[in-house]
Amino acid sequence: MVATPIGNLGDITERALAVLSQADVIAAEDTRVTGQLLKHFGISTPMISVREHNERAMAEKIIARLAAGDTVAQVSDAGTPAVSDPGAVLAAAVHAAGFQVIPVPGASALTSALSASGFSCAHSLFYGFLPPKSKQRRDELAKLSQLPYLTVFYEAPHRIAECVADMAAVFGDEREAVLARELTKTFETIRRAPLAELAQWIANDSNQQRGEAVIVVNAAAPAEKAEGSSYDSLLTPLVAELPLKQAVALAQAISGAPRNALYERALALKKAE
Repeated sequence: MVATPIGNLGDITERALAVLSQADVIAAEDTRVTGQLLKHFGISTPMISVREHNERAMAEKIIARLAAGDTVAQVSDAGTPAVSDPGAVLAAAVHAAGFQVIPVPGASALTSALSASGFSCAHSLFYGFLPPKSKQRRDELAKLSQLPYLTVFYEAPHRIAECVADMAAVFGDEREAVLARELTKTFETIRRAPLAELAQWIANDSNQQRGEAVIVVNAAAPAEKAEGSSYDSLLTPLVAELPLKQAVALAQAISGAPRNALYERALALKKAE
């Protein structure tokens, strides 16, 4: 599984060049795209096409070649195979057949965007591509909106403007995010701003609606403390009808507030009855 450059050809590794040169065949997502890469580096290894629509069928042929002693190098058009690209089906089939799957790491839009984001968070979620329709996209974003870690998305150029607008609507205008567009290429753009500002900037500049994009959204802020009577309207009926622990658990599930703060307030309400 050989990672190839996501833009700048200088990012290819010596190991990747050696593997591509020495393999018996290269399984490429698009032989025309990979052909340009091989031509640039003077590599003449033959190629076969392994794309999303034929990956299962081609896996059988590749396993037959492995059984005959061949070495097969799998590549996608850019970046690492199987990361929002074909490759996982083939790798699973090779594992199941008892052959070795070896990663040859390299350039990654995901890690490049994270490293340049400036966000300090111990945890991150790589979501990949959101649904293409706004309703389904917003539904998915709603599930992610309160997660306490960075969320990373890939997006196609023709959807980037409406996608970031939907993020602003669901995550909130002030949630900070980074747009990393055309990474390692001539017109690379990395901009960090609140989502509303980022959405407006993209909408106003058609240049930002070109090329592949990575969006890194900052983690949700911790839920506000339940202090004083902030949650009395929620807790009062629950405390009246349920055991204290059950009432607090239900209130936490509904509000997302810290359990300890809810418990202290529920206890005070119970004593006041």
